[in-house]
Amino acid sequence: MAYTVLARRYRSKTFDEVIGQDPVARTLRSAIEHDRVAHAYLFCGTRGVGKTTMARILARALNCEKGPTAEPCGKCDICESIHRGDDMDVLEIDGASNNSVDDVRQIRDNVHYRPARARFKIYYIDEVHMLSSSAFNALLKTLEEPPEHVKFIFSTTEPEKLPATVLSRCQRFDFRAVPTDLIAAHLKMICKKEKVKPQADAIQAIAREGRGSVRDAITLLDQVIAVGDGVVTLDAVRETVGAVAGEDVLAVIGACADGDHGGALARFGDLLAGGTDIRSLLEQLMRQVRDLLVVATCGPEAQLLDAFGPDRERLAEVAEKLSVPALVACLGYLGEARTRARWVVDARPIAELALVRMASLSEMEPLPQVVARLEALEASLAGAAPAAPPSDEKKKRPAGGEAPDRRRKLQDAMNDPVVRKAVDIFEGRVCNVED
Repeated sequence: MAYTVLARRYRSKTFDEVIGQDPVARTLRSAIEHDRVAHAYLFCGTRGVGKTTMARILARALNCEKGPTAEPCGKCDICESIHRGDDMDVLEIDGASNNSVDDVRQIRDNVHYRPARARFKIYYIDEVHMLSSSAFNALLKTLEEPPEHVKFIFSTTEPEKLPATVLSRCQRFDFRAVPTDLIAAHLKMICKKEKVKPQADAIQAIAREGRGSVRDAITLLDQVIAVGDGVVTLDAVRETVGAVAGEDVLAVIGACADGDHGGALARFGDLLAGGTDIRSLLEQLMRQVRDLLVVATCGPEAQLLDAFGPDRERLAEVAEKLSVPALVACLGYLGEARTRARWVVDARPIAELALVRMASLSEMEPLPQVVARLEALEASLAGAAPAAPPSDEKKKRPAGGEAPDRRRKLQDAMNDPVVRKAVDIFEGRVCNVED
């Protein structure tokens, strides 16, 4: 018998089982219980958050042999066929491949036929934003006043691409990204049913890698179980996603914090030599800098740190070397490098440039400190400046020469490192220290 992936085997079958979408489930339950089911629904949200699952549950609730009911039996032939996605009266249509006006005209011509055996004929169009403008226009009239036995359910990851005329004809539900803790609890339940031994850190890492998508997390769990031979470990997760050990990534950032340009590039080169994808490595560097920023602002005990990262004491040690503005600048450099790396064949020079800029931050003083030093220098020079000499004394000075005290003040000013750096940057010179 063919293997069924975990994401399909553990698809939710009732409103209560849907992970992290309680407001949507509660509203749909109430609509069914009070006989206020709309003729068109629009489910919006990122991938893997339960849009198709909720559409099938709603279809089962409306067409169950004991329905309409908010608690479909799940045992009748209609419930089982809808859950599998092959019921003849619940038509699941891929909007990406059936997006022409002819496809919509076929739907429009068939809506007048009553369902073969169920209570309602339900059209579920996935990725509805892929329909052409002509297809949307052809659907408008039917969508506004469909026959009483027809229900429309649309889902999309990009609702902003839908025409306002379609949005106004649907009841819209926004599916949120599922919190990491809820995903982790769901993964533990699956591991228990699959008789798999998981490590707590590994489950948390898988949940975070899901980025709010339950399906992505379950798919990753399926891969990790295969890699770990029935045991879910953090090393198996790291191997599956291609992640580098957090200590190795932190060593690159630590070299940048110490101003060691060569050391940062050498450690970065070692990671690349190990087979790590450069874009994935940039992502991990960004996560590590983000963790350092969390430690610098919230403390090392914050519950926001990446599971793949090093221990908190090591993070705190490196975070002390970099100020919050420096960490913000590092995130900006890495983000810019990640964006530019998508459009070039060889992204290594771009990544190395970001590391050199990060390592150069140790040579730069924060702007408030520079301003404070300049103000202190101005105050000291203003306080030490003698009164202006009389005009006849000025005439006694040798032509083309400067008074000794003026030359001394100019020399003192030029010896100040801040003034010298400013002169070098602007390619100028100090003309007067008394004004």
